[in-house]
Amino acid sequence: MTPSTEPPRYPPKPVPGDRVAVVSPSAGLPELFPLPYDLGLARLRQRYHLEPVEYPTTRKMGASPQERADDLHAAFADPTVKAVIATIGGDDQITVLPHLDRELIRAHPKPFFGFSDNTVLHAFLWQTGIVSFHGASVMCELGRPGAMARQTADSLRAALFVPGPYAVVPADRFRVVDVPWDDPASFTGEPETEPGHGWTWHLPDGAQQVVEGRSWGGSLEVLSCLLMADREIARDPAVYDGHVLFLETCEELPSATEVFRVLRNMGERGLLARFGALLMGRPKTWSFDRPNTPQQRDRYALEQREAVLRALAAYAPRTLAVFDVDLGHTDPQYVIPYGGVIRVDGQERRVTVTY
Repeated sequence: MTPSTEPPRYPPKPVPGDRVAVVSPSAGLPELFPLPYDLGLARLRQRYHLEPVEYPTTRKMGASPQERADDLHAAFADPTVKAVIATIGGDDQITVLPHLDRELIRAHPKPFFGFSDNTVLHAFLWQTGIVSFHGASVMCELGRPGAMARQTADSLRAALFVPGPYAVVPADRFRVVDVPWDDPASFTGEPETEPGHGWTWHLPDGAQQVVEGRSWGGSLEVLSCLLMADREIARDPAVYDGHVLFLETCEELPSATEVFRVLRNMGERGLLARFGALLMGRPKTWSFDRPNTPQQRDRYALEQREAVLRALAAYAPRTLAVFDVDLGHTDPQYVIPYGGVIRVDGQERRVTVTY
């Protein structure tokens, strides 16, 4: 068997009091925005009782791919470090891949947390045979203004410390509008949220009503880059048979046409129909560059859902799908085990992940 077809290999979990690596495999944005970063570090210490360990590029913008890979190697190889957490994402982590020592990391498996551009490292670890954890970066989730969202905080605690099943449920309230990180006033109160309206289930005729399998996916935009470069994608699409695909889109707000084209290309490659179920993250519908009105946000989300359904109808007509799951760039955010087991129960309308 290849690592991607072996049973999930969950790395040992840290315990309170342990040291955890804080790294910037994509962008060293803590250098530019220390307020959410320092708040995230404080919460690691005070709420989770973990001791963050920084590296030469953690707070350094413009670090080379080799420098960032060196920090990852140091973090995974250090026996006193029990987990690795990304500060934030970025857009060029794919350039770090050629510098990574797969055997070094395989020999020192540790839980890795991050999302967005960190999809690159998640896909690398999946191919290496190690389960990682999509979500909970230091600046975004741990550094959230006000208090951490309850669902995020509880999910992260379970993913960090508690092995076993964990129920993912629709958020009562959510947030898509960000606040400026360079303004201290942003951190003096709770950000505005809006009511949640549950998930939308797509149960096509002939679909398997209950799907349980390993997860694969992440940021749709980053997966598109990996597919284009043919990096960390299994050569044989059959290795994804029966797995659970999860996808989410970022603050760049890709158009419905772009989303459809990525999924269409996955379909043409023979990937899309391999998955028994799809969890589609609640779309990010607002950004500083595109401060959409509530009506524009609703229309954007609807058009994205229709694009996904169109791709499924063409390439994966028997795939069970759930929309608006809180697993991506919106708030709150559930941690999703990457390569771990997810159960999607269309009969009971339940989603359970295994940490």
